[in-house]
Amino acid sequence: MIEGKTICITGGAGFIGTALTRRLVEKNRIRVLDILRRNALAAAGLDQHPNVEVIAGDVRDRDVVAKAVAGADHVIHMASIAGVDTVIGNPVLTMEVSLEGTMNVLRAAHAAGCAERVIDFSTSEVFGSYAFRVREADVTSLGAVGEARWTYAVSKLATEHLAHNYWKQHGLPTVSIRPFNIYGPGQVGEGAIHAFVVRALAGEPISIHNEGDQIRSWCYVDDIVDAIVLAMTRPEAVGETFNIGNPRSTVTIYQLARLVVRLAQSESPIQFVPWDFADVELRIPDVKKAERLLGFRAAVDLEDGIERTLAWYREKRA
Repeated sequence: MIEGKTICITGGAGFIGTALTRRLVEKNRIRVLDILRRNALAAAGLDQHPNVEVIAGDVRDRDVVAKAVAGADHVIHMASIAGVDTVIGNPVLTMEVSLEGTMNVLRAAHAAGCAERVIDFSTSEVFGSYAFRVREADVTSLGAVGEARWTYAVSKLATEHLAHNYWKQHGLPTVSIRPFNIYGPGQVGEGAIHAFVVRALAGEPISIHNEGDQIRSWCYVDDIVDAIVLAMTRPEAVGETFNIGNPRSTVTIYQLARLVVRLAQSESPIQFVPWDFADVELRIPDVKKAERLLGFRAAVDLEDGIERTLAWYREKRA
């Protein structure tokens, strides 16, 4: 249980940050630092909550970050450029936000004496194109230099090293989280289930890349919020990196599209679109470390999670 704390969430107006704010806001003070380009927090009405303070700013701005972190008991660093298409179109910005932003957050947290936890969000993409039952200690595999698709993963792996070294050298209580394909109500921006659900409910065509044979494990948003809270409170988490996902919810993208169409009782056709860029072909996590050290195990399986997501979007459409 987390109560009476001041919690700074960078990128906190995004999908996961909004879900985390909803979980913690009644008994804590939440300070959100975000550029507000994708503002799920406002869409949920949480930006007006008396326990929420919103600071509009960029994590590349050292002074703004210092202001946001000052006095915080916990810092959850989620700010990044997200989405494959956005990353490919903005590779320099992607790396700047990850590298400069994380450096600013860690420096500010160290200077402010953040005593409880600093959680850095990494990515499952550090494992490269083929990742089957990957463990946190497995060797990471990144794409070729010059392939914009991998700039996000490269920069996130660097921030993991940086966060871990702040723990080793300065005693800053850091944790890194590698999320594996998070979905659920309130998602903003890119994301396969979000796109499939919206199109299925509208009866619009659903596009998938190539044959749709890419394999993913999907994790419902409430589950990753559970994992974050555990990482904030369990002393065993400090200095560690955790895969957070749900290996039980593993399907091909084609199977996923068909499942969404079936559950939505939709007539949306599925279209196959050529995709010539680098992609992740297989991504399934090993989550035993999170289960052992955090007591985390995903509770929401894929069909249940999609049903909940469909219900939320139906209500919004109505």
